[in-house]
Amino acid sequence: MRQKLLNAGAKELSYEIREIVKKADQLKKLGLSISWENIGDPIQKHHKLPQWVKDIVSDLAKDDDSYSYCPSKGMLETREFLAKQTNELGGVQISADDICFFNGLGDAISKAYQFISRTSRVIGPSPAYSTHSSAEAAHAAHEPLTYRLDPNNKWYPDLDDLYNKVKYNPNIVGILIINPDNPTGMVYPLETLRRIVEIAKEFNLFLVADEIYINITYNGARAYALSEIIEDVPGISMKGISKELPWPGARCGWMEYYNRDKDEDFNRFCNALDNAKMIEVCSTKLPQLAIPKIFGDSRFKTYREETNKNIGRRSKIIADILHTVPELTFNETFGAFYNTIIFRDETLKPHQTLQIGNQKIKSLVDDWVSQDIPLDKIFLYYLLGAKGICVVPISSFCSELQGFRVTLLEEDEEVLTKTFSSIRDGIVEYLHS
Repeated sequence: MRQKLLNAGAKELSYEIREIVKKADQLKKLGLSISWENIGDPIQKHHKLPQWVKDIVSDLAKDDDSYSYCPSKGMLETREFLAKQTNELGGVQISADDICFFNGLGDAISKAYQFISRTSRVIGPSPAYSTHSSAEAAHAAHEPLTYRLDPNNKWYPDLDDLYNKVKYNPNIVGILIINPDNPTGMVYPLETLRRIVEIAKEFNLFLVADEIYINITYNGARAYALSEIIEDVPGISMKGISKELPWPGARCGWMEYYNRDKDEDFNRFCNALDNAKMIEVCSTKLPQLAIPKIFGDSRFKTYREETNKNIGRRSKIIADILHTVPELTFNETFGAFYNTIIFRDETLKPHQTLQIGNQKIKSLVDDWVSQDIPLDKIFLYYLLGAKGICVVPISSFCSELQGFRVTLLEEDEEVLTKTFSSIRDGIVEYLHS
């Protein structure tokens, strides 16, 4: 090309959650049946929406107005409804003007990091959710900047690590919280959130909270929203309907801006995000129309509580199966619908393998593992080829840990038990090969 075409940050874009699907599809073509544990799509894992929810969407689809443009920031009635829900939590108060809709949180995340100054950084948790870490790293043209989640302390944040990294890196302007967390399933304790607010105050930072799973908690846990604890610190909450409703194919998410009147620079940043959406005209309209009708229906609370209870029960089934393997560090989950399982130090070794009967599949897997890749990814390629189970390596979540992420979504508990028993058996066989 006449000039350099590709931005230097483009090399930081990766999404192993879907990348591993390419490998699984190759094996599927060779006749291997795949159990998909890589992606958080409840619908793909046999979740059935209540008929009354489908009826609301169906009725909206029959209305001609559903097919027109909507205001750039989103439907006013929906934004007023969501602002009221946030205000009822009793913390920071917002109006409809403090909410802007995007085409899913992927769109919102991309926009947020795009408009941060190239030399400024947002520090996020590790293991990191790839959409955040890749977008932040791409904007900075540098590897992601992270604070440690501790697998030996329920995956809670290492607050000393966070504090020191903020203190000694003046380029950090914001702290990312994913609560409940993806990929660990950890729910941030209230005292931890308050300490993060204190750190943000001390160093004049803003906070970002990905709260897509904020209403998916179980086994006695309660997730505190950013709006409840942020006090007068500027911040953004990112929310959506892909997991909670769930309607992942709607690609409908929004940002809520908190305390934009407390800092003019932050206010300009929020205005830039609004203007970016205005240039695109608007986000998808029909899902926005559905939000007040579904979330405002008295049946939704009961439906969500029962769904959460079922996820919690499945988390216990998985715990009963996997916590018996001494080579693993296993934490039970309390939010979202994932678990991250870590191999203890020095457990994975280069010579380990799993038996694969199909020679074509074995040849393909042998080629994959001959590359210079992390040890947990080698194990997962063998697990995929030998057991047909597709999970995601934790080394791909900006982490030096070795392990894998699974979902808690399979609604057929017989299938769930079979899948995770197969994972357990594969681990034992692999570690003793």
